[in-house]
Amino acid sequence: MAKPISIAIDGPAGAGKSTIARRLAKELGFYYVDTGAIYRTVAYFFDLWGVRPKTMDDAVVRNTLAPEKDIDGITRYIDELTIGIEYDDEGVQHMIMNGMDVTGDIRTPDLSQKASLVSAHAIVRDLLLDMQREMAEKHNVIMDGRDIGTVVLPKATVKIFLTATPEVRAKRRTDELIAKGQKADYNKILKDIQQRDYQDTHREIAPLKMARVSVKLDTSELDIDGVIAAMKEIIARKVTL
Repeated sequence: MAKPISIAIDGPAGAGKSTIARRLAKELGFYYVDTGAIYRTVAYFFDLWGVRPKTMDDAVVRNTLAPEKDIDGITRYIDELTIGIEYDDEGVQHMIMNGMDVTGDIRTPDLSQKASLVSAHAIVRDLLLDMQREMAEKHNVIMDGRDIGTVVLPKATVKIFLTATPEVRAKRRTDELIAKGQKADYNKILKDIQQRDYQDTHREIAPLKMARVSVKLDTSELDIDGVIAAMKEIIARKVTL
């Protein structure tokens, strides 16, 4: 039996990793593992318990990720959490938290920020690491996140670092929210992205960085079709699909 193929996609917030990875996985017939959704689910769980990491502004200013009470809370409640992944007939990933499908509850900017803060704790990352690796051991997967190629799947078949300028990422996020009928402040979104970049690259545990053998792909001047084509070209250099 052939060894499963694993494609690791890393990059900063708003680079379009999830959108690109989801479409690429569908076209290649791979499982798409959205690690951001996994950490949002964890953040949602702790939020329900009232364990809330400090704000991103506090994290940057004080160069720390969570106060002691949050560390204590995470340690106290983490054994109450069961988390799983299910896929529907369309291949869409659903997050199951303690038996409940919370996929529709975790897609908020607030939880995105909290997920980044919660994921900085080793106890949380250790809980989820085996689950993510087990998926790659059993299936052909495309997995995106901040540390997939460096920590989660250091022996991934293909590693790609997907990025774009903060301004382009903020513009894309703004357009996406407006298209959904939501209010969007470009300047605030840009500030959040810049702070998230700082937070992700400066955290002590599994910081965002490009893996040594990763291929960097800047999507600032590319549309989604161009990105998909470029990624398929990168993948084709490594494996025969």
